[in-house]
Amino acid sequence: MVHFVNTHSDVRALASDLSLAVVRLTRHLRGRRAESQISLTQLSVLATLGNEGALTPGTLAAKERVQPPSMTRVIASLTDLGLVARDPHPTDGRQIIVSLSPAGHALLADERSAREAWMSDQLAGLDTDQLIVLEQAVEILNEIVADSE
Repeated sequence: MVHFVNTHSDVRALASDLSLAVVRLTRHLRGRRAESQISLTQLSVLATLGNEGALTPGTLAAKERVQPPSMTRVIASLTDLGLVARDPHPTDGRQIIVSLSPAGHALLADERSAREAWMSDQLAGLDTDQLIVLEQAVEILNEIVADSE
């Protein structure tokens, strides 16, 4: 392992290595869902609804960083699959509220379970020090993502 000196070139090299590692990890995690009936975009929307609860399409589009017309199409496709419910907004008759249906909750749980099972198998082969480093890395990555939102 190379010790980090914290020069501009060291930071760029780390950024490159980390980006590539995340892409490769993502590819492996995507491989766990070969039989999935939904796209990654649809899965992301379901995960946001699972984490945030019911949302308006506009709020959902903002959280997913997509344009409202694109979110409208995603919501329509998820509604057709029975994975989300669309209900009238309680105070604004022009709006709707989108929430996970029971089938959406079940599919999200299945997707999460497949990824977690694969990741658990990979982590089982690591020693305690490596697990501690990964735990710290998760905290740092979550901070980076939170700071950019």
